[in-house]
Amino acid sequence: MPEDPTLRIAVAQSTVRQDPTDAEALRESGAEVRTFMRQAAKAGARLVHFAEGALCFPSKYVMSELGPDTVGNSDWTKAQWQVLDEQLASIAALSAELGLWTAIASLHQQPDARPHNSLYVFDDHGKQVTRYDERTLSTTKLNHMYTAGTKPVTFDLDGYRFGLAVGMDAHIPEIFIDYVRQDVDAVLLSYATTGLTAGQDAVAAVAPATAAINHFWLSLAVSTNPDLPDTAAGILNSSGQWATQCPLDATPALTTYDLHKNNALNESARAWRQAARSRVTS
Repeated sequence: MPEDPTLRIAVAQSTVRQDPTDAEALRESGAEVRTFMRQAAKAGARLVHFAEGALCFPSKYVMSELGPDTVGNSDWTKAQWQVLDEQLASIAALSAELGLWTAIASLHQQPDARPHNSLYVFDDHGKQVTRYDERTLSTTKLNHMYTAGTKPVTFDLDGYRFGLAVGMDAHIPEIFIDYVRQDVDAVLLSYATTGLTAGQDAVAAVAPATAAINHFWLSLAVSTNPDLPDTAAGILNSSGQWATQCPLDATPALTTYDLHKNNALNESARAWRQAARSRVTS
């Protein structure tokens, strides 16, 4: 019997800058992303996954039209949209050059509405395969900064199906239960811990539980944050155990792992889970 195919993916914990009006900072973020892309390709990865805010995680104070000391509606006319677009285009081009799929978080500008907080996927030809927009949104994000997304998004690569999640989606179980119904093998969760301190965030506990309860691989890409020493980027197996993890020292880093399907639920176990969920939630 032939062995199940494996798929090597890379996940990064990267520096997150908070001022989208600062063109040079956006370029620095783009340069760091491209450095990690080259490292991922050299390590043999087919896919590399980045954190929420990998290009920029806009500060609610920087963007506030009442700021910089008061939170108000974001003034998105201040953002350096052309530079952001240039960085995304450069990342797409490098994806093609390296033959690497890239999941990169960025903003998605809209002409007549607030932007989306998004996760783009570029294939190994530099083509945009899909884009996921954060659906959950914190109170500040929803009331002052972004437009919420409306639907789950999946994509297929080398026989594996991936779901996408961003930001506060991490804390809503229904987001991930929906992906189970869509038969995903893994979920890419991009999350920013910028500005949080110990005791303020639970993603380091939530992510393993999410992987185990839903029985899928979960790639957690986070920002570097020395105030959250227990939170690092990594890949969780379907038992909620870390298969690999970046150093817990808040330094920019990349790690890789080979996904495989020999830990998948058999058909009877999968059918039981689906039936049980339907029964208790109906």
